[in-house]
Amino acid sequence: MGSYLGAALRGPLAAILPHHEGLAEFRRDLHSHPELGFEEHRTSALVAERLRSFGVDEVHTGIGRTGVVAVIHGRGHSRRSIGLRADMDALPMNEENEFAHRSTRPGLMHGCGHDGHTTILLGAAQYLARSRRFDGIVNLIFQPGEEGFAGAKAMIDDGLFERFPTDEVYALHNWPALEPGRFGLNIGPMMAAADRIEIDVSGKGGHGAHPHRTIDPVVVAAHIVTAAQTIVSRNVGPLDAAVLSLCSIQAGNPAAYSVVPREAKLVGTVRTFSADAQDLIEQRLTELVESTARAFGAEAKLVYERIYPATINHAAQARFAGDVAAELVGEDNVVRDLEPSMGAEDFAFMLRVKPGCYVRLGQGGGVGGCFLHNTRYDFNDAVIPLGAAYFSALAERSLSLAAHSPS
Repeated sequence: MGSYLGAALRGPLAAILPHHEGLAEFRRDLHSHPELGFEEHRTSALVAERLRSFGVDEVHTGIGRTGVVAVIHGRGHSRRSIGLRADMDALPMNEENEFAHRSTRPGLMHGCGHDGHTTILLGAAQYLARSRRFDGIVNLIFQPGEEGFAGAKAMIDDGLFERFPTDEVYALHNWPALEPGRFGLNIGPMMAAADRIEIDVSGKGGHGAHPHRTIDPVVVAAHIVTAAQTIVSRNVGPLDAAVLSLCSIQAGNPAAYSVVPREAKLVGTVRTFSADAQDLIEQRLTELVESTARAFGAEAKLVYERIYPATINHAAQARFAGDVAAELVGEDNVVRDLEPSMGAEDFAFMLRVKPGCYVRLGQGGGVGGCFLHNTRYDFNDAVIPLGAAYFSALAERSLSLAAHSPS
């Protein structure tokens, strides 16, 4: 990261760097004690304790069940405001790392770096509470349940933006595919919408030696899997990215090798960037599932759940976020046209109601050289000060004492 430090040390990074060791220790403690969505009781308590020790003006707990919001007022009297968000929850997966701060809880792991995100926002809180070099209000949002629980929506439904008025909102996420010291973003789609699909096939069970007396749901399920792959390739426009994956088939009992089951279940996901593609896939999959089953004399029903919307950056805020990153690390270290990911992120709910931007913070492969959701993944502590400085710079620039605001 040395290529940008000369310029960066003129800003908040200089004040945050001396606290690097303590922040890294805190992050590793969180890593050792992972908690799932809406179960982040220990994490939330530690976050609230740290925030109070930093001297923030307000600390509110229990927002969206286990969320925490801290409020810091600047030097002036402006009511302009900015929201900075970090997610806190872990994943239901076993960790295979062997370092000292590995998970102490079997079946739970911080495999996506939310321990790092939480620590980064705490680092920004400590700096902003001490310096207060801004005119307005900074709302620090520590969100529960990002990993499939829609914690962002839970906080919004609990009155997040009514209780803590926010003009614009920003989030960052570590990205192993980018080198440490680099940022990535774009205008428009950053992450796809995530939909869950479940297909229940009903046939007629019987003896595997007499299949003519059955209506085999396994065969029907196999034809549905094959036919479903034509939807993206033959119905969705080639310039409109989409993914349809059927990831699980459950039917019968492996011990009953000669029994044709009565039912089969398929579960999978659909990922899209546009509402039109989302609507099209739901319609075509419904038609395909029902008609394919009917052709074999069976019945099938599709349950289509829209879990997370697409994460869409707002143009003005994306330009502003890129400019702040460029001031911190240099324009050469900012990728302004980062390729969107077909993964999903519930920060999308916040971007639906408030203008803002979702940014990738490069961390490289970390100690294990692994991508997100890998059993040997670990957050790269080296980027904690940079992430905290970036959040701080967003607040100072957005709520400038010179009354400058992004446009």
